[in-house]
Amino acid sequence: MKDILYIVVPCYNEEEVLPETSRRLREKLEGLMAAGMVSEKSRVLFVNDGSRDKTWSLIEALHEENHLFSGVNLSRNRGHQNALLAGLMTARERCDMAISMDADLQDDVDAVDGMLERYYAGCDIVYGVRSSRKKDTFFKRFTAEGFYRVMNFLGAETVFNHADYRLMSRRALEGLAEFREVNLFLRGIVPMIGYTAGTVEYERGERFAGESKYPLKKMLAFAMEGITSLSTKPIRYITGLGFLIFAVSILMLIYSIVRWATGATILGWASVICSVWAIGGLILLSLGVIGEYIGKIYLETKGRPRFLIREVLDDE
Repeated sequence: MKDILYIVVPCYNEEEVLPETSRRLREKLEGLMAAGMVSEKSRVLFVNDGSRDKTWSLIEALHEENHLFSGVNLSRNRGHQNALLAGLMTARERCDMAISMDADLQDDVDAVDGMLERYYAGCDIVYGVRSSRKKDTFFKRFTAEGFYRVMNFLGAETVFNHADYRLMSRRALEGLAEFREVNLFLRGIVPMIGYTAGTVEYERGERFAGESKYPLKKMLAFAMEGITSLSTKPIRYITGLGFLIFAVSILMLIYSIVRWATGATILGWASVICSVWAIGGLILLSLGVIGEYIGKIYLETKGRPRFLIREVLDDE
C-alpha cells in the first residue's frame, strides 16, 4: 500500500484563488492516486488563518462536496508561519508525508511528482527550489536573492531560492514538533532537523488572483524575524564594531596628542560633529538590535500557544 500524502495549504483572504487552487490540487491528487503513487486516504488540507472574506465558507463547501478536501480553522489570524505549522501538525497525525505550498498557485503543482520520487528514494525532506527568476522584475529579483544571501551571511541557514514549498516525511514532522520556539521561521528551522534531504527545481509562475501577502515591508520584517530567531551573529557584529570604533578612537587620541605636541592648530569642529552623530546613530542601532533579541526572549518566556484551532474538517 502506498503512503498517505497530505497537501497543506495556508489560506488568508484567498476567496478569489481558492476555487482554481482546489480544482488543480484535486486533479493532481486524483492523478497520483490513479498512478498508484499515493494512498486513497490522501487529502488536501486547507488552513484558514483568520481570513476576513469567504475563505472558510469555501473550504467548508469543498469538504462537503468532496472527501479529498479537509480544513483547519484557526481561532484568529496568527500569520503564515504559524498557520503552516498548524496544518503540518494536524497532518502529522494522519499522514506518512506532507507537502506544504501556498494557495496563490505560484508553486508548480507538477513538482509534486518529483518530490514523491525523492521521498520514495529515501529523502525525508524535499525542497522545492526555483530554477530561475526570469519572470521577476529586476527589483524583485535583486531583493529576493539578496534576502537569501543576507540571511545566510547573518547566520540563518536557508536553502537558496526556496520558500515554503517542501515535502516532509512523518519522521521529519515529528522532528519539527520538537522545536518549541514561539518566533517561527520554518525556512531556517527545517534544515536544522538534519534528516536526508533533496531538492526539486521548478519554475515559479505568476499569482493567479488576489494580492501578494508579502510586499517589501513585510519581507523586511520577515527577514528580521528569521535572523533574530535563528542567529546571534548581529550581536557579535555589534561587538566587533564596538572594538573597531574603540581602536579608531585610540588612534585619533594619539594623533591629537602628536598634533598638540608639534604646535599645530586643530579646528576640528566638523569632525567632532560628524563623530557625535555617527557614534550616536551606531548606539541607537545597536540598542535596536539588542532590543529585538530581548523582545524575542520576552515572548519565548511567556510560552504562549503558537496557534489555537477552532475547528477541523476531516473524515475522521
